[in-house]
Amino acid sequence: MKIIHKKHSITSKPLKTFAMLLVGGMLLYGCSSGEGDSNAGEAQSESGLAHQAPEAAVEDDGKGVGPVTTVEVGESIDEALAAQGKSIFEGKCSACHQLSDQKIVGPGLEGVTERRKPEWIMNMMINPEEMTKKDPQAKKLLAEHLTQMTNQNIAEADARALLEFLRQNDTNS
Repeated sequence: MKIIHKKHSITSKPLKTFAMLLVGGMLLYGCSSGEGDSNAGEAQSESGLAHQAPEAAVEDDGKGVGPVTTVEVGESIDEALAAQGKSIFEGKCSACHQLSDQKIVGPGLEGVTERRKPEWIMNMMINPEEMTKKDPQAKKLLAEHLTQMTNQNIAEADARALLEFLRQNDTNS
């Protein structure tokens, strides 16, 4: 008894193209998840299709979205804290931001402490992804500059030092 194995192949060009697109789409879908569950924030409908859950409205109190709700700043600049902030700025921020009004990748930072509340500035440093998703002012900046601010893993204490450095920059300009 002889067994003949028949190979199945896709021979028509439209069918091959469809198969390649289907496999490519499946690969992209499988690789598109971020941190945690790729369906986070989505709900399943009865048809089995995922739908994006609406984001909760964020009150625009000018403080942004993140862990910083209150910042105490003095009348005068804390020179030691500003020096620490300068060092952090040079290492983590200066590739994308100038201390003038000149844009590089992100906006120039001159006058930022006059335009924004201290809490907003610190939350933007600590929590840039959530800020650009939920905060109205951060959304506008993202739309204007077309580049998501990179999360530099800035600790709250370092963000406070950076804030003091930016306050010093605005005082001196």
